[in-house]
Amino acid sequence: MLTFPNAKINIGLNVTERRADGYHNIETVFYPISLCDILEVVPSQRATDYTFHASGIAIDADADSNLITKAYRLLKADFDIPPIEVFFRKIIPFGAGLGGGSADAAFMLKMLNEVFDLHLSVTQLEEYAARLGADCAVFIQNKTVFASGIGNVFQDINLSLRRYYITLVKPDVYVSTKDAYAGIVPKKPRYDLRQIVENTPVAEWKNYIENDFEKTVFQKFPVIEKIKNELYAQGAIYAAMSGSGSAVFGIFEWETELKECFPDCFVWESKM
Repeated sequence: MLTFPNAKINIGLNVTERRADGYHNIETVFYPISLCDILEVVPSQRATDYTFHASGIAIDADADSNLITKAYRLLKADFDIPPIEVFFRKIIPFGAGLGGGSADAAFMLKMLNEVFDLHLSVTQLEEYAARLGADCAVFIQNKTVFASGIGNVFQDINLSLRRYYITLVKPDVYVSTKDAYAGIVPKKPRYDLRQIVENTPVAEWKNYIENDFEKTVFQKFPVIEKIKNELYAQGAIYAAMSGSGSAVFGIFEWETELKECFPDCFVWESKM
C-alpha cells in the first residue's frame, strides 16, 4: 500500500502558558498542504519482522529511532502484525515546522490499520498518535483544525484557502525545540486567533495574527526573518514562520515563481 504523508503549516501560534509537566499550552490553526513524503508498506518474505528502506533527504537517525518505525513498534506491541518492508522517500524538510515526521508516523498508523484490518477507530488512532508526538494526532483526520492544549486538542474551524497560492521557503537552518522556546514568555494573546481566522480577510491577518516563536528564532537566525520580509516584498498578503521554524510561508493571490529570489533554500510553490 502506498500513501503520501503531507505537511502542514501553522496559521498563528500563541504560547499561552507553561504547564506543570514542563510542556506548554498553545493555540494555533493547523492547515494541511500538499507537500508530501512517500510511504509504502509491502508484505515481507524476509526472516526479520520489519525492514526499512529510505531515500530522498538523508535521515539523520537509524531506522529504529525514526517515527515511522516507532509507529510500527507501537502497534506491533498490541497486534499480531506479520513481517513487512517499508519503503520511504523523504521530501518534506526536517526542522522546518512543517510536521513531516509527525505526518509520517500518523500515516504509518493509518496504513497498518487498513492493511491488516486492525479495526481501530479514529479516536483510537489519535490516541496512539499522541503517544508518538504532540502534533502527530492532527494527521489522523488530516484536516484544518483549531488546536489547543499541547497541540493535541482539536476543534473544527471554518477556513478554506483554496483560491490562494502558497510559496514555502526553508533556508539551510535547523531550529531545535530548545532554540525555539528559549526566551519564550507565555502570555494571553491580544486577539482571539480563531475569531480572526474565521472572520477577518486574509490580507488583514498580518495586523492581528502572530507566531510567538518568531521573535526568539529571528534573533538567533536572522535569515529566517529576511525570508519573511522578502515574501512580503514579492506581494504576499500574509507571511509567517510555520510552527517553530525554520520554514516560512507566504500566501499570495496569484501563482508565483520565486525560486530565484531564494538561492540555496528549499522552495516549494503550489495552489493551496
